[in-house]
Amino acid sequence: MPDNTAPIFPFTVLDPSLKEAHPMARIKGLVWAVRAVPGQGITPLEAEEVQRILQSPSEEGYEVASGENGWCWLHFDTVHSSARTYVGRLPGMPEDVGTMLAETDYGIALEAADDTVWGALPAFDDALAEEDREICAWRFAMRQNILITTRRTPIPVLGSAYRSLQTQGVPRNPAGVIDRVLRDFTGTVRRQLAQLDDELDRAEDVLLAIVHGSDLGHLGGIVGKVRRRSTELRRVVMPIDRVLRDEDLELPEWAEDDLRDRAERQIHAALDDLIALQDRARSLQDELASSQAEETNRRLCIVSIVTTLMLPATLVTGFFGMNTGGMFLASGGLGTIFAGGLCIAAMAVTFIFMKMARLF
Repeated sequence: MPDNTAPIFPFTVLDPSLKEAHPMARIKGLVWAVRAVPGQGITPLEAEEVQRILQSPSEEGYEVASGENGWCWLHFDTVHSSARTYVGRLPGMPEDVGTMLAETDYGIALEAADDTVWGALPAFDDALAEEDREICAWRFAMRQNILITTRRTPIPVLGSAYRSLQTQGVPRNPAGVIDRVLRDFTGTVRRQLAQLDDELDRAEDVLLAIVHGSDLGHLGGIVGKVRRRSTELRRVVMPIDRVLRDEDLELPEWAEDDLRDRAERQIHAALDDLIALQDRARSLQDELASSQAEETNRRLCIVSIVTTLMLPATLVTGFFGMNTGGMFLASGGLGTIFAGGLCIAAMAVTFIFMKMARLF
């Protein structure tokens, strides 16, 4: 499901405390702002607290808003240029982090410096049919006491992670949210892989039970669809696996367990499933191509045999069809019967010869 935003032009606000605030106090593009305390749950941040966080040039505002043993989550919708401009200039974050949060191009990245981790990760949009969901990107920057996320289109996994803070408990730090989002994303990938695998099962059953004369064209469409979708998913999952396994990436100690260990295992397992599916689809396509070639050769063989058998008869009819004088059997009532018998005899001789030569 999408991340339940309520559009309020020219930006979006979710928390009741921010809706009731003075219009000048609202934050451009802010979807939700909450304080999360492990073991206690989440509470909406007041508009003044959000302003203090975003205007603080250091981590002091983060620490005050998050409270003891807690952390804050600010989520922005950057569909409007004014929101992107605002997010790109967030104080208390390095300049390149703000630039990354405001970007609109698709890309996968994960970087860390000092106590800050930031990057862009993939997700699926909110299309109704799972197989119709397009891949888009969302961005984040986090420290141990704050998480800032941005997106341009509604992304269900972010809304699911937001709701999980109430149903599954609050993780000890923002890295736990990233882990939940990646877990949800890989779960969707695996569900799609299961659907694609079922389609390959059906195609394989038809191919194994194939009979001569059956149409194999529709099987090629099924296998082609599976290969296209699996390739799209692999192009998304492989970069995540690569950045998580990057030896040069030095994550802070508080984020190591969630991102380097759990998230990496989930992504790598999904990548293994993708590779296995692609190998199976490739093998099935080779087998399908072999069956199609065999069926084509069988039909060509039949055409060749019929053509060869008809060749003597064609010569006989061609001879008797000449408009020349003195053609024997031109007179009398049995000429046509004699010519027809000669055609049949020529075909029979040709058939016996091909049988003895084992040409079919």
